[in-house]
Amino acid sequence: MGEQERMVEAILFATAEPISLRELASRMPHGSDPAEALLHLRKRYEGRGVNLCKIGDAWAMRTASDLGFLMQRETVETRKLSRAAIETLAIIAYHQPVTRAEIEEIRGVSVSRGTVDQLLEMEWIRFGRRKMTPGRPVTFVVTQEFLDHFGLENARDLPGLKELRAAGLLENRPPPSALMPGPQDDDDEESGEGQSELFED
Repeated sequence: MGEQERMVEAILFATAEPISLRELASRMPHGSDPAEALLHLRKRYEGRGVNLCKIGDAWAMRTASDLGFLMQRETVETRKLSRAAIETLAIIAYHQPVTRAEIEEIRGVSVSRGTVDQLLEMEWIRFGRRKMTPGRPVTFVVTQEFLDHFGLENARDLPGLKELRAAGLLENRPPPSALMPGPQDDDDEESGEGQSELFED
């Protein structure tokens, strides 16, 4: 097992992206048990400057969260998500798998194609399974890249209402439907509060 731990450790440090258990097994000698090796490694790296993290169905070595400030570097931000994209991403993360119609129902405004395309291009969302409803609409789910970017093991680790209120990101306001009587378009000015209040700069 000690040798298998060394193998897994070497693969994880040499791989830039999170790696799945299946891929680890395919790289290791026949009969190896990467799952057990990962458990031993995770325990060994507890409290160290680098931790072994599970990200979705994959594994990766990541800087300990309390030492992240050491890795920070001032850079010019070249891309910023629009409010519509942030709201759409949040809805997908919290309600996945979710269809475009369901996103529009929650937001109270129509979702432009460009908003979804931007999130797909960033690889933060992907197409999920089609719903077994009339028309078989496609659904959207967040990706492993999204989880990795925000340091989450899975979508269930997203903050809940209590955490959002404690962080001052959520206030008690009337439901969006009371403030926005009819559908609008993403490109129009969105004067309604509600969901959008979560994501103001």
